[in-house]
Amino acid sequence: MSDSLPSTTAGAFGSTGFDLPVASAAPQRAAGGTGSAFDMCHGGVVLRAVLFVQGVLAIGALFGAAGFEPWLTRLALGTGIALPGVLSWLVLSCLLKGALARLPDAAQWVAAAVLGALCASASWALQSFLGLDLLAAQWLAPAAAGAALATALFYWLRLRAIAQGPADTSARLAELQSRIRPHFLFNTLNTAITLARIDPARTEGLLEDLAELFRVALADTDAAVTLGAEVELAQRYIAIEQIRFGERLRVSWELDPAAAAARVPPLLLQPLVENAVRHGVEPAPEGGTIRVRTRVRNGQAVISIDNSLHGAPSRPGAGMALRNVRERLHLMHDVAGQFEARPDGEVFRVRIVVPLAPA
Repeated sequence: MSDSLPSTTAGAFGSTGFDLPVASAAPQRAAGGTGSAFDMCHGGVVLRAVLFVQGVLAIGALFGAAGFEPWLTRLALGTGIALPGVLSWLVLSCLLKGALARLPDAAQWVAAAVLGALCASASWALQSFLGLDLLAAQWLAPAAAGAALATALFYWLRLRAIAQGPADTSARLAELQSRIRPHFLFNTLNTAITLARIDPARTEGLLEDLAELFRVALADTDAAVTLGAEVELAQRYIAIEQIRFGERLRVSWELDPAAAAARVPPLLLQPLVENAVRHGVEPAPEGGTIRVRTRVRNGQAVISIDNSLHGAPSRPGAGMALRNVRERLHLMHDVAGQFEARPDGEVFRVRIVVPLAPA
C-alpha cells in the first residue's frame, strides 16, 4: 500500500491498488461543500413540503373549530390558499436555484422567506379575485405565515443538503474501492500479457477498454451521465471479461434506444454487471448467462440485469455494490428512482427505474 495513503482511509475502505487517486479524492469531496438547499426539483421534496404545510394547516384549523365539519371547512379554505402558494414557492426556488445558491447564507434565508411571503400573498389575492369572501386588509396574515413556513422548509432543506454531502463522499469512495478490485486488474493484465504473444491487435483493444474503465472510475465528477454512456461502459467491461471466460460468459443485450437519454449516477451499471459475472458466471464450471435489458415504460426508463443462479456457491460478498447503487440513486432521484434486487426463480434480478427527464 502506498505510504501516502492516510491511515483513516485505508482502515475504512482497504487497499484499492490505486490508493493515491482515492486518497486525493476524499478531501476534495469533503471540502467541496454540499448541494444547494434550493435544489427542490425532486418529486420527493415537493411531496414532503406539501405534506408538511398540510399538517400545519390541519393542526391550525383545530383552533376555534366546534366540530368535524367546521374543521374540514377551515382546512379546505386554508388548502385552497396554501397549496398554490407552496407549489409556487417550490417552482420559483427550483427555477432560481442557481442564482439563489450563489447568495451569502444570510441572504439565502431572507430570499427564502421573502419568496414564501410573496407566494402566499399572491395565492391569497388570487382567491380573493376568484370570489372567496376574504378580507383584503388581512393580507399580512398569509404573508407572515408564508414567510414562516418557507423559513421552516428552507431550514429542513439545508439540513438535507448538509447530510447528503458526507453520504455522497462515502458512497463514492466505497464505489471506487469496489470498482478497482486488485484481482480484476491483475487478471486483466495477465490476460493481456498472454494475449500479446498470440494476438497483439486484440491486446490493444483490451487495454483500451481497461483504460476507459479506469478513466471513468477515477474521474472526480458529480455530474450525471446518460444511460447510453453507462451501457457502453458496461459493454467495455464485458468485452474484457469475455476474453478471460470465453464461451462460459454468455451475454444478451436488449436495449431500447429511447431509454438511452435517461440520466443516472456515474458507474451505475458496471458494478452490477461485475456482480453478475462474479456470482453468476465465475463459480459455475459451465459458466452462466447475463441479460441486460433497458426499456421505456410510462415515461420512465426501466433497467434490468439478470444473471443465472447455480448450485455452486460463489464467494460471499459484502453487498457493497448493491447498497452503493441504491444510495446514489436515492441521492440523485429521491422517490422518483426505484431499486430492487432479489432472486427470481433460476436468476438473480436487479431492477432499476429512473425518470426519463433529468432530475
